Amino acid sequence: MAKKFAARVTKKERKTVDLSDKIKRDLYKLADESLLEDARLLELNIKDIVVKDQVRTKFNDASIKELAANIKTNGLIQPLVVHEENGKYVLICGERRFRAMSTLTEMKTCPCFVLEDKSPQELMAIQFSENSSREALHYIDKADGILNYQKATKASERKITAALGISKSEVHRSLLIAKMSKKIKEAAKAHNIEKYVLLEFDALEAGTEKTNIARKIYKGEITKRAQLKRVINAGSKVKKRAAPRKKPVLPAGFSANAFLKAMETQSKDMDAETAKALKTLVEKTKQAVEN
Repeated sequence: MAKKFAARVTKKERKTVDLSDKIKRDLYKLADESLLEDARLLELNIKDIVVKDQVRTKFNDASIKELAANIKTNGLIQPLVVHEENGKYVLICGERRFRAMSTLTEMKTCPCFVLEDKSPQELMAIQFSENSSREALHYIDKADGILNYQKATKASERKITAALGISKSEVHRSLLIAKMSKKIKEAAKAHNIEKYVLLEFDALEAGTEKTNIARKIYKGEITKRAQLKRVINAGSKVKKRAAPRKKPVLPAGFSANAFLKAMETQSKDMDAETAKALKTLVEKTKQAVEN
C-alpha cells in the first residue's frame, strides 16, 4: 500500500507553536532527566548565583549580545543548573545564559534547576555533559574538562567513557590534547586550528623541524591538517648535498705520477714491515689520484 503524505501547506497557512506554554507545562523534559534527577525548579535572584570554574572558557561577545536580545524578547527557555552549597547557589551549567542575563538590567530573577548533595565528581559529569552537548563548546575546553574529571576521580579511560558517555578513542585523543602546552592550546582557540593538527604535531619527533612547525602554529599559519602535511612533506624533501671530494694538493710543478714514483723508490731502503705499509699507502694514493 502506497504511503500517504499530508497535503502541502503554504508558509502563511502553517500553524505556529507557543513554546513558552509547552515549557511551563513540562520544563524537566528539556533537560537530561538522569542528570537532573531530584532537582528542584526555583526562581532565583541572579545576583545570588555564584560562578566558579566552568568547562567553557571561550566566549564570543557578539553571540552573548545576540543571546541577551533573544532572552529579553522570549524569556529564558532553558533554565540554569545550580548546586546549593552552604546557602549559596553555585552555577554548574549555563554560563553563556548567565552572562547574557547579567547584561539585562531589567532582569532580576531566572528559573534554575537546583541540585543538592552532589559530589564534585557528579557535578563535573553533569557540567561536562551539558556543555559538550552544545556545538559552541571548543574541543580544547572539552579536552580540559575530561582531564580535570580524570584528575578528580582517578578514573581510567574506560571508566571516563562510561561516566561521560563518549567514545574511548575520543577520551584518549582529548587527554592527549589537554596535556599539551598552554601556548599551543591558546593558539588553537585563537586561530580555530583543527584538533588533528595538534594531535599530528604532538606525534612528531622532537627537533628543529618540530620547533619550526610550532612557531607556525602559534602564528596561525597552520590551521588545517592538509597544511601541516604539506609543511612536513616539504621538510622531508630537503636533503643536504654531499660535500665534494677534495683531491690531494701537490707542490707546484710536482705531478702525481712523479710523487708516486718517489714513494716507491724510498720503499727499497726500508725494512719489510715499513715498506709494506708504504706500499699500501701508495696504492690508496693511486686510487685517489685516478678518481
